Amino acid sequence: MNFGFTPQQEMIRNEAAAFLSQECPMPLVRELMVTQHGHSESLWDKMASMGWMGLIFPEQYDGVGLSFVELSILMEQMGAVLMPGPYFSTVVLAGLTLLESASDSQKERWLTPLASGNLKATLALTEPDGRWTVSRPRVTAERDGKDYLISGTKLFVPDAQIADLIICVAAARGSGKDWMLVAVDRDTEGLTITPLKTMDQTRRLYEVSFERVRIGRDRVLEGSHSALERVLDRATIALSAQMIGGAQRVLEMCVEFSKTRIQFGRPIGSFQAIQHRCADMLLLVESARSAVYAAACNAAENKGETGLLASIAKAYTNDAYSWIAGEGIQIHGGMGFTFEHDAHLYFKRAKADEFTFGDSNFHLDRVADYIGL
Repeated sequence: MNFGFTPQQEMIRNEAAAFLSQECPMPLVRELMVTQHGHSESLWDKMASMGWMGLIFPEQYDGVGLSFVELSILMEQMGAVLMPGPYFSTVVLAGLTLLESASDSQKERWLTPLASGNLKATLALTEPDGRWTVSRPRVTAERDGKDYLISGTKLFVPDAQIADLIICVAAARGSGKDWMLVAVDRDTEGLTITPLKTMDQTRRLYEVSFERVRIGRDRVLEGSHSALERVLDRATIALSAQMIGGAQRVLEMCVEFSKTRIQFGRPIGSFQAIQHRCADMLLLVESARSAVYAAACNAAENKGETGLLASIAKAYTNDAYSWIAGEGIQIHGGMGFTFEHDAHLYFKRAKADEFTFGDSNFHLDRVADYIGL
């Protein structure tokens, strides 16, 4: 079996790497870190012109119609440059949710502008208990005539302040369902968005509060538990692909530094201790990459083991990226601890990603459940 990328996939990888190195250099990332929303509208428009917003969506909704493998390739390159902005929340979280759960008219209403870059969106899932699952949401959707009233609080909602549409998981009351997905415009009366202080300044997370927010029946998505689980599994794989990109970039930074940093009259890369650390980094990166793309291929072909492979990939990548980012700081010595060096940005991203969609223990437990232990 050939596990290599196709010529088209290699082209996407090379074009994405070249584009992001030019349009999203580290000075821009640092500049966006201190802005209110951490987002560049100019960069967003350029990515939309590349067709990235609609990469995996059907052509009937202005998409490109490629597979989840191509998206994972793109996510890896974005992780390498620590790209800020709402791409992940819009395309992966909200976009896949709409693709899996929206009706045809709802897809035409929201997925089409999303795929063309004219709509930003996000998914509000996590609540104060910190669980990354869809069971027992505390936010409620209560029937009120022909409408629903949404009440409660969601935490760690990515890019909520710039999302035009917020898709929320809520406990259903008076509808005959345990829970439902509702789509709410950001400027709807009764909805409050509060920024959260987080470790990773390259991303924006928010608390979203609903105070009897009224929505019509046309804003209720036809979601199911299995559909949302598929979205979360694919989001986990996409995030793991981003983590690979970051880990790979830390390794490259360390190798380059080891060639130029002189100690005791010779490059530190000539010392066995540094060589062994870099070799261990390479082993972890390549192993994690294999796990992630195995999961991505399974997701693209809908072979039925996506949940298991997603958890394997995330559990391994969590530990690999965190260790590599920490070792990267150590190899750079005193310079690696300074704010001016980029090593700490990758370390913070690694720690934030480690707990997003579940830490290693969470996913190892899922693996055990899948294989019947």
